Amino acid sequence: MRALVTGATGFIGNRLISKLDHPVVLTRDPDRARATLGADVTAFAWDPTSGPPPADAFRGVDVVFNLAGENVGGGRWTKKRKAAIRESRVEGTRNLVAGIEALRERPRVLVSASAVGWYGDRGDEVLDETSAPGADFLAEVCGAWEAEARRAGALGLRVVTPRFGVVLGPGGGALSKMLTPFKMGVGGRLGSGLQWMPWIHRDDAVGIMLLAATAAGVSGPLNAVAPAPATNREFTRALGAALGRWTIFPMPGFMLRVVVGEFAKVLLSSQRVVPRAAEKAGYAFAHPGLEEALRASVS
Repeated sequence: MRALVTGATGFIGNRLISKLDHPVVLTRDPDRARATLGADVTAFAWDPTSGPPPADAFRGVDVVFNLAGENVGGGRWTKKRKAAIRESRVEGTRNLVAGIEALRERPRVLVSASAVGWYGDRGDEVLDETSAPGADFLAEVCGAWEAEARRAGALGLRVVTPRFGVVLGPGGGALSKMLTPFKMGVGGRLGSGLQWMPWIHRDDAVGIMLLAATAAGVSGPLNAVAPAPATNREFTRALGAALGRWTIFPMPGFMLRVVVGEFAKVLLSSQRVVPRAAEKAGYAFAHPGLEEALRASVS
């Protein structure tokens, strides 16, 4: 399988690259990508919002993994930041598909990332790939993001849109931002702690992407979450146990909104998402349990 990857230097992309043979990457900084990812990588310059990628990057490519996008949790959601979050995903995927459309010989598969934000805030409702979308900012972004990816279906590609939960793993991702207060013994639940928090270990996030690329019967949305979703309260206790720390300092919802602004809605929303399509396709999770997954992520 000859693969092309966007977002290759990110937390998931970096791990995905390590599982591929001689991958091609599209990146704003090819020199940095080669230094980060290794000499095995062929890197082409591309800004996702500037136009289609160079046609030469697709030569011999069978599968495209699209992971490019501004970090949702990288700062307060100002009007400018929200526009960047949307444009990097929606316009970036539109330009990627336009580049594919212009090719004489096209890849066979597009695996284009999405997120569980597609479902919005849903309380205790169990959510699978057939569930209706939400109506908030992230739900709208994910809907438009997936719609641009689906356009590749009309070009003859099999399109899969993995909807990622919180991705756990050592050395980065959302967990790295949580660790400092927990290691100091001042971590705690967010708000009531009753909100469901879909999660997945990075090894399984990559495994599900590889399943999407190789399983001919898999198409459309694919929930990239572990089979046992946890509430924020359960997640907090499990992380404290993995670190050997107390978790007795909750962050009230109103205080969270003061600290991080509108992004607090994401941290307090509830999404009880299950990986029905992945399980139906026979995917075997390497880290199905939260406590073990956290120990593997912080050790």
